Amino acid sequence: MTSLLDEAIEAWTDVRNGVIAELENIPANRFDFVPAPGVRNVGELALHIAEVGLLMVGELTRADGDFRRASYDQLVAQYRAPIDGAGRKREIVAAMKRTLKEGVRAFQAAGELHLLGPIRRFDGNYGTRFAWMQHGIAHEEYHRGQIALCARLIGIKPALTQLIEGG
Repeated sequence: MTSLLDEAIEAWTDVRNGVIAELENIPANRFDFVPAPGVRNVGELALHIAEVGLLMVGELTRADGDFRRASYDQLVAQYRAPIDGAGRKREIVAAMKRTLKEGVRAFQAAGELHLLGPIRRFDGNYGTRFAWMQHGIAHEEYHRGQIALCARLIGIKPALTQLIEGG
């Protein structure tokens, strides 16, 4: 039988690997594709997913984790170093893989009991760290859909569709 932590890590790993598959499906010369004015391009979207994942892992595994202990931008800046300098497809995909492995290790080291504890959310209310982890997973899935839509807009069948269709 698996633990709640094992199940949550499995869910995050599945979603992150799905994001990575979508990124690997898009040619490197299309990472600058912008689907509409004023929004992130594919590469920027991928880096956003990675930086929020780093923030999620960092605050959820800290003994004094608190999403209101600093501004959102300050929290992102505190955790972003592992992906600084990633700009090309190869670097971005590698950073996505590396930060997933490191994040899994951090969650395992923190342990299930720690993740059952409370944390103050961005809205100022308290919830369990597990609940916030699920929020982080949903965030990655949301942006995975945006990356898949970018693929469609540049004429590429999304990786998940290819998988479902057996291609």
